Amino acid sequence: MATFLYNLGRLAFRRRHFVALIWVALLTLAGVGAASAPAAGTTSFSIPGTEAQKAFDLLEQRFPGASADGATGRIVFKAPDGQKMTDADNKATVARTVKELGGGTEVVSVTDPFTTNAVSKDGSVAYTSVKYEVPGMELADSTRESLEAAGDDARAAGLTVDVGGDALEAGAEPGAVGEIVGIAIAAVVLVITLGSIVAAGLPLLTAIIGVGIGVSTITVLAKALDLGDTTSTLALMIGLAVGIDYALFIVSRYRNELAEGRDREEAAGRATGTAGSAVVFAGLTVVIALAGLAVVNVPMLTKMGLAAAGTVVIAVLIALTMIPAMLGYAGRKIRPAGEKRKSSKERTSSKAQTSSDAATSQKQAKPNMGTRWASFVIRRPVAVLVLGVVGLGAIALPATQLELGLPDDGSQPTSTTQRRAYDTLSEGFGPGFNGPLMIVVDAKDSDDPTAAFGDVADGIKDLKDVVTVTPPAPNKAGDTATITVIPNSKPSSTQTEDLVHAIRDKGSDFKADTDAEVLVTGTTAMNIDFSQKLNDALVPYLALVVGLAFLLLIVVFRSILVPLKAALGFLLSVLAALGAVVAVFQWGWFSGLIGVEETGPIMSMMPIFMVGVVFGLAMDYEVFLVTRMREAYVHGETPSQAVVTGFRHSARVVVAAAIIMMAVFGGFISSGESMIKMIGFGLAIAVFFDAFVVRMAIVPAVLALLGKKAWWLPKWLDRALPNVDVEGEGLRVHDDPAKGSDADEDRELVRV
Repeated sequence: MATFLYNLGRLAFRRRHFVALIWVALLTLAGVGAASAPAAGTTSFSIPGTEAQKAFDLLEQRFPGASADGATGRIVFKAPDGQKMTDADNKATVARTVKELGGGTEVVSVTDPFTTNAVSKDGSVAYTSVKYEVPGMELADSTRESLEAAGDDARAAGLTVDVGGDALEAGAEPGAVGEIVGIAIAAVVLVITLGSIVAAGLPLLTAIIGVGIGVSTITVLAKALDLGDTTSTLALMIGLAVGIDYALFIVSRYRNELAEGRDREEAAGRATGTAGSAVVFAGLTVVIALAGLAVVNVPMLTKMGLAAAGTVVIAVLIALTMIPAMLGYAGRKIRPAGEKRKSSKERTSSKAQTSSDAATSQKQAKPNMGTRWASFVIRRPVAVLVLGVVGLGAIALPATQLELGLPDDGSQPTSTTQRRAYDTLSEGFGPGFNGPLMIVVDAKDSDDPTAAFGDVADGIKDLKDVVTVTPPAPNKAGDTATITVIPNSKPSSTQTEDLVHAIRDKGSDFKADTDAEVLVTGTTAMNIDFSQKLNDALVPYLALVVGLAFLLLIVVFRSILVPLKAALGFLLSVLAALGAVVAVFQWGWFSGLIGVEETGPIMSMMPIFMVGVVFGLAMDYEVFLVTRMREAYVHGETPSQAVVTGFRHSARVVVAAAIIMMAVFGGFISSGESMIKMIGFGLAIAVFFDAFVVRMAIVPAVLALLGKKAWWLPKWLDRALPNVDVEGEGLRVHDDPAKGSDADEDRELVRV
């Protein structure tokens, strides 16, 4: 591996014009394709294997044209103090609004609140429902804007009007402010870490090119593969983060190789062969984690994972080829590690120094922070290990009280119209009115379908937490009917979830008595089923991802205990991050600091999403940090010395990479959407725990305690495993005692 990548790096350095031309051509081709690609159109959201999805599919068959999974919008009217919605003027105002809504595009139906009993008992609140042809995330922007503006005339007439419902849902957007802040922080960190604007610009440039190719390709394929906006959002977020980190790893190693006295082409080859090997295997762990989302069997998640994995592959290829090529263009503008900016006179005199002088200068240099920290941990490994494990364990405790669900309008900021509509409906009709359940009764095999419909409705009325049960609404064939059930509790509550399970449990009795099948669906039931499906898939997904990565790391480190320690450390950091998310978003601790206005259940996809993304990123730091230790150990250093050497060369870069990741993810905390805010906070805090506590403290403490046992591998397994040579042992044949920078610079002038 190291030798192949070494040759690839040198080839890219020498043929930099050709390599740069290829990547620019790919970016141009992808950009032109994206610009001319047909609009993605609508995307489908389905959860195969769930009762809610089965009910939706049945509705599509038995109620053709009814758009069972179509979005619903609600215009909520509230009369001024002292008036009622049933007053003549107010009724006329509402009638005009209903008429205006009915003429909109993508609209299936609009209800009149005065004919559907959609007026509160005290007469102060009324609402009209709008049914659309497609789900909320697929509505055209013009349709959504028309819904939001529909109440303008009513507001002018003195009514309080707010809009709610899933029709206002939009595709997830990354948030331009968050991206800009993240990239700005990344740029500052890169300049500090790499010592020059040119060196810092390379990771940013190559990461943006990689993300541009990846996201443009997703846009080209969006219509053909039914990809939604969230797919490109995840690809953008992950691709940008790993693209910067992978390039940073190689550029940093290149500067270290220059400091050892090697010429620039040789340094580029060495950096690609060693750090590039770590990048390859780090990228593989990320790809495994993202592609493994297919285990959940939710098409949307599968597509998101595969698209993001493809962007990571592009980031790896760019790091291995375009970075060496850009290093060739940069020439002497990228200085060796530790070298300060010199005057022209000093640079002229420095050319007379020999490589042995450079090596001596390196040895005599003052130990850096990484060296001092590693030495401290090695002297007190037990204390550091106990403190790290106990600390993360304490932070993880709130995760034992984790409650999963999907956010609704009740979790929106109080300043939004969705939240105001939600609260007004709760005041006028009760909290359960915001999450009605749709019961689908399939009486095709029943001898008396009409009687079966009535029996089901009467049976549900007797259940706990039920406020209203509407009369059955049969289809034209008379073999299927829908019944709407209004719970007594809000959609995201455990009481509503218990009611859904109670209806489903009673369905077996209905089946035995009437031969009719009862299915529960609707947005609330779909959310419950989605949460349960993700929860059930978490353990198999974790086993698959961690298992495959464990085998991969055995090949990389040629050790059993090091990969085991890496996996256990990751689990600890993820549990701590989930604990922090529960404490802030579910319990409300410190919620005001990041603008959390409403606490509630944790987004159902958060645990599995964090496992997938954080595991891949955590293994980045593990591979890059520990491969340098493995390299030093293979080259003859003692286990303790190898730990210090790994930190001396890698700690600064790992810290910089972690800060960049945190900046990219943390930028999303400023979002007004609770879901995006939660994802940004969860990923940022997980990277903090994993990089700064697990990798920088627990890992060296464990390795110090294990000593040589850390690198133990059964002989039979050692013979069976392929030798990938991540530590670059095979590159020793290229060592040249006469290496120097003068000859390289002369050759460089001829090429340019």
